[in-house]
Amino acid sequence: MKLQRKNRLRATALGVIAVSSALALTACGSDDNDKGSSSTGGTGKTSAASNIKCDGAKGQLLASGSSAQKNAMDLWVKNYMAACKGVEINYKASSSGEGIIAFNQSQVGFAGSDSALKPEEVTNSKKICTGGGQGINLPMVGGPIAIGYHLEGVDSLVLDAPTIAKIFNSKIKNWNDEAIAKLNPSAKLPDKAIQAFHRSQDSGTTQNLGKYLGATAKADWPYPAEKKWPAPGGQAAAGSSDVAAQVKQTDGAIGYFELSYATAQSIKTVDLNTGAAAPVKATPENASKAIAAAKIKGTGKDLALGLDYTTKADGAYPLVLVTYEIACDKGNKADTLGTVKSFLTYTAGDEGQKILSDAGYAPIPAEINAKVRETVAGLQ
Repeated sequence: MKLQRKNRLRATALGVIAVSSALALTACGSDDNDKGSSSTGGTGKTSAASNIKCDGAKGQLLASGSSAQKNAMDLWVKNYMAACKGVEINYKASSSGEGIIAFNQSQVGFAGSDSALKPEEVTNSKKICTGGGQGINLPMVGGPIAIGYHLEGVDSLVLDAPTIAKIFNSKIKNWNDEAIAKLNPSAKLPDKAIQAFHRSQDSGTTQNLGKYLGATAKADWPYPAEKKWPAPGGQAAAGSSDVAAQVKQTDGAIGYFELSYATAQSIKTVDLNTGAAAPVKATPENASKAIAAAKIKGTGKDLALGLDYTTKADGAYPLVLVTYEIACDKGNKADTLGTVKSFLTYTAGDEGQKILSDAGYAPIPAEINAKVRETVAGLQ
């Protein structure tokens, strides 16, 4: 806990410096679920705000959802608010499920979700997207889902999909299990119980982990890929930050969360044995290699993506997620539409995407990102 407080204090101090510098350069302009995002997620990096266009932006914009994109959203919000005076972006990092509910109850201008809208969620969105509109998926940020672990004396760990599935399905319970030892012949694995942590609330990160395990370890992970944690056993924590905190402080722990949380808290991460020539590390670059093969599967203005979780390409890390911003294609709230378009134009632009790698995320492939910008420009 002391380490977390120090990280937050450091991030806040760096954030104040970054915002002050941005204000000095442009004339245009806390990790707390009840306040506007302002922390740097441990990176302390922001981009110059001079090229952000504030056209049509005004007042306060409420948004909520995915905690997976929180650290990216913190950076985006900081830069945007430094550029656009009088505009407040308040993003509540809760969960994908809660974000979609808030969106479909007309409580927010847009929502963040690590999974594309389900058909029934699209149907519900038509009640609040007036004039024949509906909710659409705008892929905004990608990245690896890291399998983080804390095991004293073990600085490097390789796991494959079946072994990960068995660990989170409570079939492998000890760190010196034969399956883990076979993948790590040079590691001194202790005779210690595994403490597996998962998300307690509906989570797109959980769903994407389920998609990966369902595609690569079906025999050991017989569950549908849903936002709610499906397997028995394990211990639950509220969000990605809480899962990471539990892993950080618990010897023998393992959990899953976006790489940015592992980076911010110096948590060791598992290398994946995918069948490639060598195990693949969880890095933004390796995640980008997997995401680059994604195809748009949505129709019309919906840009939902299809990912290949089974790739064995060298250097491709397939345990990835893409986080979407959910907005109405038409029928958005008139009082926030200008701010939504201005803000999402920045996040989908070259400047907004460029800062993602330093925060542990993977930018959206350029060809797909161009379609996102085009769609954002046409929101009504």
